[in-house]
Amino acid sequence: MSENVVGENVVGENVVGGNGRSERVESPSGGGPSTDVLIVGAGPSGLTLALVLARRGVPFRIIESEDGPRPGSRGKGVQPRTLEAFADLGIVGRILAQGRMAMPMDMISADGGVRRGGDVPAALADRPDIPYPASVITPEWRVEDALREQLARYGRHVEFGTRLVDLHQTAEGVLAQVTAGGATHVVSARWLIGADGGHSAARKLAGIAFEGETREDVRLVIADLPLTGIDRERWRTWQHPRGIVSLCPLPSTDLFQCTATLAPGEEPRLETEHLQEVLEQRSGRTDIRLGEPVWTSVWRANVRLAAHYRAGRVLLMGDAAHIHSPAGGQGMNTGVQDACNLGWKLAAVLADGAPESLIDTYEAERRPVAQHVLAFTDARLAETQRTREFSVKRDESTIQLDVGCRGSRLSVDDRDESSDLRAGDRAPDATGLIAVDGPHRLFDLIGGGVFTLLEFGGAPGQGEQADGIRVLRVVDEPRGEGEIADGDGTLATAYAPTDRTRVLIRPDGCIGVLSDAGDIGVILDCLAAVGIPGPEC
Repeated sequence: MSENVVGENVVGENVVGGNGRSERVESPSGGGPSTDVLIVGAGPSGLTLALVLARRGVPFRIIESEDGPRPGSRGKGVQPRTLEAFADLGIVGRILAQGRMAMPMDMISADGGVRRGGDVPAALADRPDIPYPASVITPEWRVEDALREQLARYGRHVEFGTRLVDLHQTAEGVLAQVTAGGATHVVSARWLIGADGGHSAARKLAGIAFEGETREDVRLVIADLPLTGIDRERWRTWQHPRGIVSLCPLPSTDLFQCTATLAPGEEPRLETEHLQEVLEQRSGRTDIRLGEPVWTSVWRANVRLAAHYRAGRVLLMGDAAHIHSPAGGQGMNTGVQDACNLGWKLAAVLADGAPESLIDTYEAERRPVAQHVLAFTDARLAETQRTREFSVKRDESTIQLDVGCRGSRLSVDDRDESSDLRAGDRAPDATGLIAVDGPHRLFDLIGGGVFTLLEFGGAPGQGEQADGIRVLRVVDEPRGEGEIADGDGTLATAYAPTDRTRVLIRPDGCIGVLSDAGDIGVILDCLAAVGIPGPEC
């Protein structure tokens, strides 16, 4: 969309928006702003998308209706798949430093018995294909801080106190009416991304249904607060006939997250005195003393899924597209993965000239994931209601390493359906790889917003990188750039290759093409579909 769409045709004219109203909007000083992507909402999913686009040099703006960064622990569990994405984006070191991996968990029954969990599952420990075997507990505001700080390294910042109030779609893009500082103006964007939470203005203005239910009988009160009387080494949950109360230490702070279920019909009360009474009643302990909360919230069981992730040039992700029980710690993580999937596709369209039909694969790949997450978290919630305890189970069902996009039109392979690894799966990591500059793990060599072509049995001396794609050839002895040796054999274990296998790994870490026959034609077709000329192989 050209800049004069706003500058000449909209500003100062009557605009009919998604709510049917017509009103005159004026340009801010300097003329009507224009951008490729307008991101509405600066939570973890919106910030992740902004960072993916910033890395590729795609013009965007990110607005947030809140006046500043949001407090509160909220989604405090960062799953391994999200840690891999954060490693690629350059912030995992900060997340790990300010969080705690595999926090021990105690489930204390009404008779005082203790069931312990939270350890790294034996099946996931010390595996070269999994760099992060367990989730990390850290307050969500810490995650957002890290994302904003990294975004600032690209010279990009969140526009706080800026609210989407209306939108109008054209053949070329979206005209978004926003308010900031008491003034109203129009932003012209080729794409508008709704990452503005469960009450999403973008979703409502685009007319996308949010299907599901709100259950008033399932509610939690949540408070971040200081306390005395217990150590910070464990996450403790007490069972009681009237409900559950939980105290989770929040790493790199002096606070705990206090969570208590509400009985049907019980009014939520967030005063310190009431929380203290609930804790003493359900834990049987009077030595733990709660301080004044710094943040509180009441959670209701909303289980909803957007009927579509796209309406014209408006796209949804994160809580704007799906909300569900916090059981299993899936919400924030699913939103971050939405952003990783959508981000590389927007960049391919806007920076590489890929056809806009590529954007349709976003909903096709990610909405089924949300459907699965809703079913999974519903089952976990039902278990919690039945047993009156939070699950301490950690396994592959919760860490999202098995989430992929098999069956997508972007996933092509020639392997048997019974094969463990297929196109559409998460590309596994490998350790002990030797390059001319020393040892690496595979995840150190891929990502960065571009495709990677991994070639087994490749000819030496052909490791050059083409625009938008790097080539890694597995050889016995690396002699040039792009050549790697499988020093520990972990690469062969993970990918089970023939001496002709070629693997195309997408920027979001999923396998796009896996050909044991070495079919370069299929790979070139896949790259052409996303606007990238293939390498000479």
